[in-house]
Amino acid sequence: MELKVRGEKRIPTEGIERVLVRGTNWIGDVVMTLPALAAVRKTWPEAHLSVLAKPWVSEVYRLSPDADEVIAFKEPGRHAGAAGKIRLAGDLRRHGFDCAILLQNAIEAAILALLAGIPRRAGYNSDGRGLLLTHSVRRTEAIRRIHQIDYYLEMVQALGCTPAGRSVRLRPGKDYEEIADKLFARFGLDGGRPLIGIAPGAAYGPAKKWFPERFAAVADRLIDETGAQGILFGSAGDRESTAAVRNCARRRLTDIAGETNLKEAIALINRCGLFLSNDSGLMHVAGALSIPTVAIFGSTNPATTSPVGERSVVIHHAVDCSPCLKPVCPTDFRCMEGIGVEEVYAAARKLLKESP
Repeated sequence: MELKVRGEKRIPTEGIERVLVRGTNWIGDVVMTLPALAAVRKTWPEAHLSVLAKPWVSEVYRLSPDADEVIAFKEPGRHAGAAGKIRLAGDLRRHGFDCAILLQNAIEAAILALLAGIPRRAGYNSDGRGLLLTHSVRRTEAIRRIHQIDYYLEMVQALGCTPAGRSVRLRPGKDYEEIADKLFARFGLDGGRPLIGIAPGAAYGPAKKWFPERFAAVADRLIDETGAQGILFGSAGDRESTAAVRNCARRRLTDIAGETNLKEAIALINRCGLFLSNDSGLMHVAGALSIPTVAIFGSTNPATTSPVGERSVVIHHAVDCSPCLKPVCPTDFRCMEGIGVEEVYAAARKLLKESP
């Protein structure tokens, strides 16, 4: 679908030496912004490109070849509260940015760019921030219905950026291999056996979560048939979800929820031969690492947030109330009830057979 979105005016290609990109705050969203970041880099190839991001997502931006540096937005911490925002604006001012491209939609991003004295401030005219932007892009209803990769691409292209494609491929360096080796030893994983990753949590709410006993049943079958070992991924907030899967499984599953930072989780996901997940940030990471991924969608919309990567399969039943985008199902959870163990298992086995 060609939307032909245009901003009020385009950012000049000449005279831009330092660019600030305000990144998004969630891991999955960050992955889906990377093609837009690549377009910014292609437009100003000689410029110094900095990304302002929260610490918990910074590692994904550091894996992008298009970012020269990642500036930490330390909230909580040094940049919390009104005084912290003024402090951050002062820090940014010292960089002398010529332009700020705000991938984050919040008005706060525009206020920070204004306080930092950045002369060109660009982004969608959302959250009442249009008057704070010098280069505003209209966010239409049609724009809000497309995949998030295209959502961000449409914005930067409207500002005059040169498209650089929509593919996403994260390529961890040798340091990730060393990290993975240490984590294998720490968690008692066998380097000679295949690794199946499982991410049964979801930050937005239980309506995004497939049933723990079904995750466990799929894991048991795959381990029985392939001799693999299973590892449960998640943040500290996902511990209840990972524990439920672990307790339902016959086979041993190594539960590392809350035990790793994002860089360590990426290092381990990169070793997986298969990844099973709800719609989550780690699902997007696995897809971007080109790990065969089975993504289970219930309340959310795969048309807008399906994982990137040619080796990803989405399982979603188009029931009449889905996608509702609600954190808790108000009815009978039919979107997830209809997704059975056999369907997910079959998709996983097919991906394994197709893997080199």
